[in-house]
Amino acid sequence: MSATEYLQGAPFGAQTRNPFNYVKVEQINRDSSTPWLTLDEITQQLNLFNDESQDGYLRSLEIATRQAIEDFLGLSIISVTYRVWYGTESLAASPVCLDMPEVSQNFYPDQLPVSIDSVGYWNNDFPPVFTTLAKVNYYYDNSGNKVIVNSLPTEINTSMTAPITITYTTVANPLSAYPVIKQAGLLLLTHLYNNRSNTTEGMLREIPFGVATLLRPYKPLVM
Repeated sequence: MSATEYLQGAPFGAQTRNPFNYVKVEQINRDSSTPWLTLDEITQQLNLFNDESQDGYLRSLEIATRQAIEDFLGLSIISVTYRVWYGTESLAASPVCLDMPEVSQNFYPDQLPVSIDSVGYWNNDFPPVFTTLAKVNYYYDNSGNKVIVNSLPTEINTSMTAPITITYTTVANPLSAYPVIKQAGLLLLTHLYNNRSNTTEGMLREIPFGVATLLRPYKPLVM
C-alpha cells in the first residue's frame, strides 16, 4: 500500500468506518426469559382486569415485543452477546482497526455500550488452532465503535475466509426505561395481541404516532 493510499485510509487503515471491514456477525447468546414490561403494565394496557387466564401467553408476547424493540433500535434492553468475523484484509495497517456493528450509545460517557469478551485468531496449523489475545493488546474505541489491536502475528490463517474474531456483549441501555420507549413497547404488544394471524381482509394503514414514530428518534443513524 502506497503512502498516499495509507493517508487516505485505503482500504481500512484510517479512522473511517466506511466500508466496514467485518465479514459477518452472529448472535451467540440472547436472553429469552427476563421480562421488561411488567404484567401489571400489560394488563392495564389491554384492559384485562382480574383475568389471569392469559398470563402465560402475555409473557411470551412481552418477550417477543422486547426483542423486536431491541432489534429495531439496535439497543439492548437485556444484554446480548455477538461474535464478529474478520478477514486478513483487515490487517492493512498498524495498529489494526476492527470495525464493529453499529450499537446504540447509552449517553453515559463513563459507561461503554459494549464489553469486549475476547479477541482472537486461527493460526496456520493444520487443523488451525485458535489463539486468544491478552487484553493488554487491544482496547475498545467508543468514538468509532471499533476495537484497536496493537498488532497481530503473521501466523494468522491465510486460507480461512475470516480467521479473526471478536466476541462482545452489549450493555443494557438506559433508554429502555424511557416512558416513550416503554409506550412503544406496549403499543407493539397490543398489536401482536390483537392480530394473531399474518393475513387480513382489509387494507392496513399505520396509525399516526405509532410504534415507528415513537422509536425513530432513538434509532442510530449509520453513515
